[in-house]
Amino acid sequence: MRKQTMDRDWIATAKTLSEALPYLQRYTGAVVVVKFGGNAMGDDDAMAEFARDVVLMKQVGMNPVVVHGGGPMINEMLAKLGIKSDWVRGKRVTDKATVEVVEMILSGLVNKRIVQAINDQGGRAVGISGKDDDLMVCEPDDPELGFVGRPVEMNVQVIRDLYSAGMIPVIAPVATGVNDNETFNVNGDTAAGAIAGALQADRLLLLTDVAGVKNKAGEVITQMTPDEVQALIEDETISGGMIPKVETALKAVKEGVRAVVILDGRVPNACLLELFTEHGAGSMIRSTQTRVKPRRR
Repeated sequence: MRKQTMDRDWIATAKTLSEALPYLQRYTGAVVVVKFGGNAMGDDDAMAEFARDVVLMKQVGMNPVVVHGGGPMINEMLAKLGIKSDWVRGKRVTDKATVEVVEMILSGLVNKRIVQAINDQGGRAVGISGKDDDLMVCEPDDPELGFVGRPVEMNVQVIRDLYSAGMIPVIAPVATGVNDNETFNVNGDTAAGAIAGALQADRLLLLTDVAGVKNKAGEVITQMTPDEVQALIEDETISGGMIPKVETALKAVKEGVRAVVILDGRVPNACLLELFTEHGAGSMIRSTQTRVKPRRR
């Protein structure tokens, strides 16, 4: 006869699952766009953990949409091919040779690696880029930077079709141009924000390598309104590389995303902590205004 013992860890796990119920109910059917990037992309264990979290989100009734970056992999391939980059105001100039490498790495190597990781965890991931079905159409963000794009037209029905069919879309931030035969590299955060806005997503999660937005004392600010974010930019509390991230968040909220969270992707199960616990896992920016645009599923 097998004797049953009540391990404290099992009890804690059951308690955690029970406490998650209100959050599971809240997010049933919700569209959650996740920007995956940073150091976690280069670590097999971190990739598998992220994939498992995404599959869990789908399993409990959410509609996760993954948008990814891949800067380090692009840099590595450019170095291998001997393609040197010019820089303008600290930003890489993306010429025709460079954008071909960008598309090869993002739409190929990186995208399919994430797709495989999700499928290995029991999910049904499908990899696409912003070119597929003209999902994302761009103009040059700055003529001096070459083929770096700014989305001007979004066609997200292909994403809805995929998640409605039980799939998990994984999107590479490579886009077509308004002119024929153009390819643009789009900043991953920018692409995720544009996709979340077009989908009227319930959440946009921007995974980074920092804990979130911090005040002058170095403490993470857990929740902000757009006006508060602007004030923090003006007094230089928010500076450097965090500025484009919060600007992406502000634009997404303005376009109808319910809330954007900037969170530390290095923390184990960061997405689950943010979505399914009272504590959360980063800095949330949400509008104080009532959403007037209807959500489309």
